[in-house]
Amino acid sequence: MSMTQTQVQNVPELRFPEFSGEWLQDSLGGFFTFKNGVNADKSAYGKGHKFINVLDIISDHPITSENIIGSVTITDKEFEKNKVVYGDILFQRSSETREEVGQSNVYLDRDNPATFGGFVIRGHPRKDFNSEYFHSLLKTMKVRKDMTSRSGGSTRYNVGQESLSQTSVNLAPTLPEQQKIASFLSSVDLKIAQIGKKKALLEQYKKGMMQKLFSQELRFKDAQGNDFPDWEEKRLGEVTTSFSGGTPSSSNRAYYSGDIPFIGSGNIGANSVNQFITKDALSNSSAKMVKKGDMLYALYGATSGEVAISKINGAINQAILCVRSNEVLEYLFHYLLFKKGRILATFLQGGQGNLSAQIIKALKVDLPSKPEQQKNADFLSSIDRKIDLVSTELTRAQTFKKGLLQQMFI
Repeated sequence: MSMTQTQVQNVPELRFPEFSGEWLQDSLGGFFTFKNGVNADKSAYGKGHKFINVLDIISDHPITSENIIGSVTITDKEFEKNKVVYGDILFQRSSETREEVGQSNVYLDRDNPATFGGFVIRGHPRKDFNSEYFHSLLKTMKVRKDMTSRSGGSTRYNVGQESLSQTSVNLAPTLPEQQKIASFLSSVDLKIAQIGKKKALLEQYKKGMMQKLFSQELRFKDAQGNDFPDWEEKRLGEVTTSFSGGTPSSSNRAYYSGDIPFIGSGNIGANSVNQFITKDALSNSSAKMVKKGDMLYALYGATSGEVAISKINGAINQAILCVRSNEVLEYLFHYLLFKKGRILATFLQGGQGNLSAQIIKALKVDLPSKPEQQKNADFLSSIDRKIDLVSTELTRAQTFKKGLLQQMFI
């Protein structure tokens, strides 16, 4: 792609060289007519017309009839009044965070119209423009900032038709330029989708291999080609030592101005953290140090049941259990990861709740001999490394697209 950088006023930093002239500036109300969606009785949902809701809007892919999950039964007259057709833009009316309110997606199904819900606002084009181009335009930082700044609310943030109408946009002045930008960004999206699919396939493969390995359907042999000894069932507490930490007093702000990483349950496997404590904080609280390579288990909170091998030295709070063992720790890590769903279903009854050190120590673990543990761990860790590489590739592609949005739009 050949682009030129120009200093002409009201044009993007990156532009295809065959196009010139200043971009148009207007508000969204100049391009769309807005309407709120359908509010039906509970009994009406589950069958009938395809029904777009917030989950469809926040999807990574444009909306088509095929990928809409919801449905609603309404009269033909009501459907005509609330019909979503190719090129319509759907906006999220409310959210718990200001950053998410007003998120949008485009409907790209030419053959099958749909309808939309009460938590959604439909924008129907009143001018001739490329809707896929507009879909990308609405994701730029400048437009998002203007739109969210117009939202109101306290516990939930809301954006209405009037706020959307007033949101300012700048866009390419001709359909050919809009089309070329949309096509280029679609090719970037396709690449991102391919990488995402590759990651999903690797994760699915790992899940399948964990099932085979931990059920002993698939077993390794030793260096001489012989079977390893039979596995033993033990309690985790029999083969590990463990401890949890604590939280330094939040009333002493000086405690949180140190250089010791303070690891929370939400970042047990992270390369870095955003909170640091002092040595005084460590010595005057129940917080305890863990080492890179320790296994960390999230006991409660939103990440209950998450398990990771720590990538850093740092201190942990009471929501984290540090586990050490003379067994192959990475084997235990993969085993607990595999058992996560069952553990949560058994002890949290499907909701957010508390695990405890006692519960984790009492868990039954199927243990092969150490050499076989090592082979299992090495094999699963090799898949993890491939997944990490693809994750890095995906992050880079997403960052690249974010940069393009900032440079190809105003």
